[in-house]
Amino acid sequence: MTREFLSGNDAFARGVALARPHVISAYPITPQTTVVEKLSEFVASGKLNSEFIHVESEHSALSAAMGASSVGARTFTATSSQGLLYMAECLTYAAGGRFPIVMMNANRSTALPWNIYGDQRDSLSLLDTGWIQAYAGSAQEALDLALMSFYIAEHKDVSTPFMANLDGFTLTHTYEVVDIPEQSTVDSFLPAYQTENKMDLDNPVNMGFSAGPDTNTEFKFKEHIGMLNAKRVIDECEDKFAKLFNRRYSGLVESYLCDDADYVIVTLGTIAGLVKDRVDALREKGQKVGLLRIRYVRPFPNEQIVQILKSVKAIGVLEKDISFGNEGTVYTNVNSALQKARLNIASSNYIAGLGGRNIEPKQIDEIFEDLKNEQSVVKFVGLGE
Repeated sequence: MTREFLSGNDAFARGVALARPHVISAYPITPQTTVVEKLSEFVASGKLNSEFIHVESEHSALSAAMGASSVGARTFTATSSQGLLYMAECLTYAAGGRFPIVMMNANRSTALPWNIYGDQRDSLSLLDTGWIQAYAGSAQEALDLALMSFYIAEHKDVSTPFMANLDGFTLTHTYEVVDIPEQSTVDSFLPAYQTENKMDLDNPVNMGFSAGPDTNTEFKFKEHIGMLNAKRVIDECEDKFAKLFNRRYSGLVESYLCDDADYVIVTLGTIAGLVKDRVDALREKGQKVGLLRIRYVRPFPNEQIVQILKSVKAIGVLEKDISFGNEGTVYTNVNSALQKARLNIASSNYIAGLGGRNIEPKQIDEIFEDLKNEQSVVKFVGLGE
């Protein structure tokens, strides 16, 4: 193992290279661009034996990835914001075709107004397309997630495309010390890609066909089951990862000081780091507060959320997203988990960080103070400031 000072983008690119993809299809868009730039350098220098395809759009990038995956190739692509939205038609094709493509998305605000900075409205608006969605919290987790995403997506019981999300600029362009594993260890962790879901001249199969009302539901049900199976495979993957790399992750969620907490902030991505710092500071003042970071939004961690939050007095879902005319998408999902478990817990929604607006430590403290009212409201943090 070696250590290097890397940005989140560079760390993810190193993880992808270690996974030895057969095909990389690339179209640049800020703040994703340096991921595919770094991979193109690896290919050009001979460090990575992969077919690097320059395409003319994000739609073509995912189309090329589907074509490569359909013949049994391990495939990777990356995008952000409007590019991800441009791919939307292909997202459902990839999921419905059960092609285990891995895609890195640099979370960035969507237009209009035009904005290159980070919130999570791009990926969260596409939760229903059938892709696994994970959200990294650090550059180290970004590298590790790159490795684990191929393992999970390609597992025979999952066979589902994987979208790994990194917060634009706050993670993609921020540098940290990252442990980089040896190639031989990665090869022990990640098996060579094998699938029966591919075109084969010796054993022809029908792929990408139409399905009418009499059979369509069955195909969608299998897609749903593959996503649910990912919950078990994620745990299996992380157990194996911990044994080989001596780093353990916490599955679908990360819980921090929630065991005796009265008030908990639920969030995802890098903002969890700031919340964790404020939890520590408020704990020193005697306040029973905690953090629940959602690592995977699909498959959604219903059971884990209920188990962790079942005894708290109130929760606040802090998210960089809004479903206009209603509430934040993460808030909707969290409330659904609580309702299904018949937990009567006050829950409020705090919309923050849109268009990359900074979230201040004092605002986290104010959210925890607001939760003591034990009400259920939707609030925009820092509106008009």
